[in-house]
Amino acid sequence: MSKSNFSRRKFLSASLVSTAGLSALPTLGFASTSAKPFLAGEKVRLGFIGLGRQAMGLLGNFMNNPQVEVLAGADVYALKRDRFALRTEENYQKRGGNAPKIALYADYRELLENPEIDAVVIASPDHWHALMAIHACEAGKDIYLEKPLTFTVKEGQDLVKAVRDHQIVLAVGSMQRAGANFQHAVRMVQKGHLGKIKTVYANVGPNPFPKEVDYEPASVPAGLDWKAWMGPRPDMPYTPDLNPPISLNPVENEKAWGAWRWYKNTGGGLMTDWGAHMFDIAQWGIGMDRSGPVQVIPDQGDEPLKYIYENGIEMLVAPFDDRRQGVKFIGEKGWITVSRGAYDSSLESCKRDFSKEEFGFSAHHVDFIDSVLMRKEPIVPVEIGHSTCTVCTIGNIAHELGRTLTWNPMDQRFENDWQANTMLHYNYENGYQG
Repeated sequence: MSKSNFSRRKFLSASLVSTAGLSALPTLGFASTSAKPFLAGEKVRLGFIGLGRQAMGLLGNFMNNPQVEVLAGADVYALKRDRFALRTEENYQKRGGNAPKIALYADYRELLENPEIDAVVIASPDHWHALMAIHACEAGKDIYLEKPLTFTVKEGQDLVKAVRDHQIVLAVGSMQRAGANFQHAVRMVQKGHLGKIKTVYANVGPNPFPKEVDYEPASVPAGLDWKAWMGPRPDMPYTPDLNPPISLNPVENEKAWGAWRWYKNTGGGLMTDWGAHMFDIAQWGIGMDRSGPVQVIPDQGDEPLKYIYENGIEMLVAPFDDRRQGVKFIGEKGWITVSRGAYDSSLESCKRDFSKEEFGFSAHHVDFIDSVLMRKEPIVPVEIGHSTCTVCTIGNIAHELGRTLTWNPMDQRFENDWQANTMLHYNYENGYQG
């Protein structure tokens, strides 16, 4: 219990102060919620949907919390279901207890029907996020949903509505908000130490590849239901990089992240992969994480993609200071840069040293469990996840169309551009409805 409590104290003492500087989070009225109330001492019983590389890391993080029990997993790849059961049993052994029988499902909808499951962790490919999360809302399950929130802007709108209609706790996996360096950067910006902010740089990486695949198709591994993996997206041939194969004997885990995220048919490129993290911090800092830009100017020649906000702040999607993915806030008085494991400022009043522990994100997962138990908003609720994801998506749309777009963050539509608005969603295929 001490490890969990320590993470919680660090999180509450740092992050919630800076969150309060933006806007008050809405109060959840759970009087008629379909999610169950919790009694003192009860544990949150989790089911995992999508059992790939990201889920394996999340599994360990959540099972470090003694207030969590993991009971089930769902994936369309049989070997990943078997690996999940083995890893879960190993984590129970580390906790010094016996593992319950782990229920395994090929169809996530069967997991959602399990009355023993209180909440789900969804770590599936992006094109599945919305359907799985909306179905979880309808089943009365609280949700930890990996970023980016959804694949399209309309899906995000539909998910926000489902979460609020069913009074579900949904936390987005934008875990950088749990890092003390990111929290401190945002706090310094919001308190005005830099003066009026003029420009923000967000280094995230390129847009998705326009081609579906650029390598030879291969045979689908035994036990992988490729049609179910594709779900509502147009069919495309299997290649190992899209869903990396694994082995249990001998043990061989994924050698790389699934390449589905780099292709337009199944992902948004680094714009959504890293943009979901860095745009989140950028908008948090300038107080726009429940709104968005009003204009998107595509990259042209040496000019990077640019977002313009109603208050005149410009966010440039470009590298800065020879740094990896990160954010740079530039104000009248100086600058702050922040990235994974790093922080710097031109102002002595903003400088601070951080321990290795403070750069970590484990408190983000503690916050979700606390939110479920106490029926409170998590630090990254669905509206903020949707706002951040929308910035990623409309940037990709501007890049593809190659022209400046005017965005209405209130109506969540482009102004006077029917073609751009047709790109806010797509028609589901293979019999799926959305």
